[in-house]
Amino acid sequence: MHFFPADRTPIGHAVRTVPPVPASRTVVESLRTHSTKQVPFSVEFNPPRDADGEARLWRTVRQFERMHPAFVSMTYGAGGSTKDRTARITGQLAQQTTLLPVAHLTAIGHSVAELRALVGSYADCGIRNILVLRGDPPGDPLGDWHSHPAGVTYAEELVRIVRELGDFNVGVASFPQGHHRSPDLETDTAFLAAKLRAGADYSITQMFFDIEHYLRLRDRITAHDPVEGAKPIIPELMPITSLRTVRRAVELSGRELPAAVLDRLRKAAGDGPQENREAVRTAGIEIATEMAQRLIDEGAPCLHFITLNFAKATTQVLTDLGYEVTAAPRPAPRSRSAAVGR
Repeated sequence: MHFFPADRTPIGHAVRTVPPVPASRTVVESLRTHSTKQVPFSVEFNPPRDADGEARLWRTVRQFERMHPAFVSMTYGAGGSTKDRTARITGQLAQQTTLLPVAHLTAIGHSVAELRALVGSYADCGIRNILVLRGDPPGDPLGDWHSHPAGVTYAEELVRIVRELGDFNVGVASFPQGHHRSPDLETDTAFLAAKLRAGADYSITQMFFDIEHYLRLRDRITAHDPVEGAKPIIPELMPITSLRTVRRAVELSGRELPAAVLDRLRKAAGDGPQENREAVRTAGIEIATEMAQRLIDEGAPCLHFITLNFAKATTQVLTDLGYEVTAAPRPAPRSRSAAVGR
């Protein structure tokens, strides 16, 4: 999950419609009508770097397809570095699987014209669900953020552009500890409310490891704006399989691992020159399972898992929670030619 909202200034660009958005489920509808008795879950994929990575991704996609997630999302490289790959694979998910794909769309590095064209390409592929993000500066996610000369500066603006272009279901990012660029939690909450008021239907949080941060985020946005606070806030979880990997990921988000979590992982990793990956994986899955169960108990609308294009760790967490992970596949998707242009 990535970065920043805000700005109430009109976009100032003429509205251009994209091809009609084919009728399909939205994320919010999928959460509301999910057929299992458990809280819905969803998963995040990353654009593969090469042919071998793409083959692995598709093996993982087919494994999750049998488990019927509420939706799946495909991330977008820093600075739009994976734009073409993201668009192609997200389109294939829409057209060649029974999954409900959510396409990422980031502002950084793109003109408004390029952003509109990308939204149009998503619509052409039958994609109705878009996760709007400000985006990370390429090379250094914590570095200075510079807008494209003909682009937008804030995620709120990008939400408005997408909503103007068609009948899309729009998600945004939310930050349990506040975004690292926000001066305080009150300001960060106002930014989230502005994105939701601009037309976002739900938010997915940044990865976190302290449930209290998620609960306080939920409390803050509800107190700030009860109407917008009623929209789903989907917690993002990462089943840890490597201490080194998760420490780097948390560092790039501008945060730190909670001391209690870090202590458990350090003990599992051991004192040798190389971490005990199997022990770390076991501890990481236990932590993710404990967090997921607490979130379920607290009424989270969905559990969104970072997979890194692997299915095993997330599948283990779901198994430990009592989910059915060997369900039969659904029928092949029907043609998506019906239009619901706006």
